[in-house]
Amino acid sequence: MICTILFLLFNACQQSENLKQSDKERISKDIKIMLEDYHTDINRGGLMAEFKYLDESDDFFWVPPGYTSPLNYDSVKTILTANAKGLESVQFSWNTLKVFPLSHTIANYTGIVNGAMKDTSGIVNSMRIIESGTLVKRSTGWKLLNGQSAVLESK
Repeated sequence: MICTILFLLFNACQQSENLKQSDKERISKDIKIMLEDYHTDINRGGLMAEFKYLDESDDFFWVPPGYTSPLNYDSVKTILTANAKGLESVQFSWNTLKVFPLSHTIANYTGIVNGAMKDTSGIVNSMRIIESGTLVKRSTGWKLLNGQSAVLESK
């Protein structure tokens, strides 16, 4: 009897995380809008606009371009704050973007970002960045939980 109850509970939990195609499409659409807004806000407000989109939990980590190990939220915040002071403008846009919903509250994504950063001396650094990560849905919306990004070589 206990085994039957455990089996039914296990299957009920598993079924609740199975996403219908319509759920996957809705979640993907919501996340794509959020990731577009992420870049729009950075383009308008610079690197400091990123904080609205980063999950502040202890589970957060990121491996930025040029790094070989993950950084926690506080380290990423320190780096973004320091770099923001030397930039006049930042322009990011998605070249490609794919979203992979895993549940109603967790999704993976990957894409290539076109970027251009103009420093305070007027020098523009253009780049293409490949990025992948995990998003988590919080009460305030979708947040970047973890991931990695790397600069691609120029064509």
